[in-house]
This record gives sequence, structure tokens and C-alpha cells, in this order.
Amino acid sequence: MIATYGNGALDAPNGFGAHRDVWRSLRRGFAERCPNCGRGRLFGRYLKVNACCPVCGEELHHQRADDAPPYFTMLVVGHLIGAAILLADESTNAIPMWVQMVVWPLVTIVLCLALLPRFKGALIGLQWANRMHGFGTALTRAIGSSE
Repeated sequence: MIATYGNGALDAPNGFGAHRDVWRSLRRGFAERCPNCGRGRLFGRYLKVNACCPVCGEELHHQRADDAPPYFTMLVVGHLIGAAILLADESTNAIPMWVQMVVWPLVTIVLCLALLPRFKGALIGLQWANRMHGFGTALTRAIGSSE
């Protein structure tokens, strides 16, 4: 028995099927698009993953992003803001401290809110490309139901 995935790729019964490009899936996820077709929206709301792609029907509910997206967001934003604060030191650029106390928290919040869904989408794309957490089980269900 051969199972067909949403992207039209065929998988053989041995469990190894069509290659899923990891970098393309990461880029599509980072753009908040379906890792399979690249056209459907990955999120129904801010961080709520759609159960399936509205365009190709690929099941997306298998994702297990958990704590990785906030971790990567804090890692990147912390390094960016920390470096920017050091570059904009009051003694070198004569930026008043009160301006920095207003600007840096706002920039931090905006960057975190912008990057969090992108990192979550990229992680979902990575999971999909590597058939992790059930993204490759359509083949198993198809074989199990025919026996």
C-alpha cells in the first residue's frame, strides 16, 4: 500500500518516502505559512496553530513546539537589545537615560511579539520536514488499516 501526502509525494510502505526539504520548510514556517504547500496560513490566531492547512489539507495538529520558540526568541532578542544598549551608551552618543529607559523596553516587547510566532512556525516546519511527533504517521495509519 502506498500513502499520498498533501504535497502529492508518495511514500513507500517501508516508511521512507519523498524527501522533505528542511530549509524550505524552515523558511515557510518562519513566514508563518504551511511547511507543505507554502500558501496556507499556519496560525489561525497569534500563536494558535491551525489543525490543518486551509489550502492543501496537511495536518498540522501534530506539532509540539513547547518551550523552544520562547527560548529562541529570548536568546535572539536579548543579544540584539544587549548589543544595541551597549552601542547606544549614554557616554558615547549623549542619549539621555530617560529616553533609553523608554525606548529599549518598547523595542524589546515589539521584537519579542514579532519573532515569537516566526520561531514557532520555523520549529513546526522543522518538525514537519523531519517527520517528528506524528507528521509522518499517515503512512503508518494507511498500512495498519489495510492489514
